[in-house]
Amino acid sequence: MKIGIIVYSNDPETVWNAFRFGSYAVTEGETVRIFLLGKGVQSESIDSEQFQITEQMRSFVERGGAIAACETCLKIHHLGGSELCPISTLADLHSLVLESEKLLTF
Repeated sequence: MKIGIIVYSNDPETVWNAFRFGSYAVTEGETVRIFLLGKGVQSESIDSEQFQITEQMRSFVERGGAIAACETCLKIHHLGGSELCPISTLADLHSLVLESEKLLTF
């Protein structure tokens, strides 16, 4: 199954759970793509002692998941893309929505 996840939050617990779920789904054989939108583009910078988000993100990608970050949102939040979160566009988000059999938002 193709699962699309849109992360729009910068709440550490919410983002951590989104990537935790994505990692689990990948280990179950699902194809999972996560798109960071709005405040979600801050995901790499909101680690806390309790919620190691970057570690969850790396685990997700190492297991075969894919992450993309909205270019416009990155600019608004004065951030750039990274190896873990490559820059993407609304066209890519549109494609994610169309191709996903299930779509979740966090």
